[in-house]
Amino acid sequence: MSVRTTAPPELAVTDVTVRFAGLTALDAVSFTVAAGSVHALIGPNGAGKSTCFNVLSGLCRPATGTVRLGDADLTRLAPHRIAALGVARTFQNIVTTQGTVADNLMLGRHALTRAGFAAAALRLPHARREQREHLGRAREIAELTGLAAHFDSPVALLSYGDRKRVEFARALCLEPSVLLLDEPVAGMNAAERARTVEVVHAVRAELGLTVVLVEHDMGLVMRLADEVTVLDFGRAIAHGTPDEVRRDPEVLRAYLGTGSEAEDAAA
Repeated sequence: MSVRTTAPPELAVTDVTVRFAGLTALDAVSFTVAAGSVHALIGPNGAGKSTCFNVLSGLCRPATGTVRLGDADLTRLAPHRIAALGVARTFQNIVTTQGTVADNLMLGRHALTRAGFAAAALRLPHARREQREHLGRAREIAELTGLAAHFDSPVALLSYGDRKRVEFARALCLEPSVLLLDEPVAGMNAAERARTVEVVHAVRAELGLTVVLVEHDMGLVMRLADEVTVLDFGRAIAHGTPDEVRRDPEVLRAYLGTGSEAEDAAA
């Protein structure tokens, strides 16, 4: 498994505002994701987390503000161009259950393929060689994410947790410097959630990439994140380490509730 030899670039979101038909979904949101860190975006439903992810991945363009990855301005770029610059994303819902694990992971390698359609269709030597190289890399990523035993299995026959991990692995196959994880443990049981935490730790250590995640599981956030940004009604209301954020009075009111519920969450 190849390891990144240079640090991934810093991701900087500056004064990003998004409006939909007069509704402000994000209101001058700013935060910086340090290179190589795990950064969590949290907040109640409707806080703007998914909109923020859509901006980062190019599915939504802000009215004002900028998104920069190192020296590259991502703000107005199309999703495929942002992906080419090293930003990969998973989605809340499993995108596809068609084909085998290998088929799905090879889809993630498509943007890195140099051989054209004709060369691949004619099975020219350089196209076959490239195909073998991509398949080998897909196997390495399957091993890293705990899917090696299922590499040739139909995705439809896997458990829910394993199918979610296929989505994760497919994003990794793009060889990103920044990985956006949208609710990576949603719908999982306790054992599957614990396994996913292990996989994220392993991927970060092995590949040296930056991870930005949206997640409602506060236990996972507190165990996994280096930094946390809290959104509420489209505004960033807090930023800091997990310990700092979970004791912030405004966060307790807006996100964790009040009274005994907040005290339990902050404990």
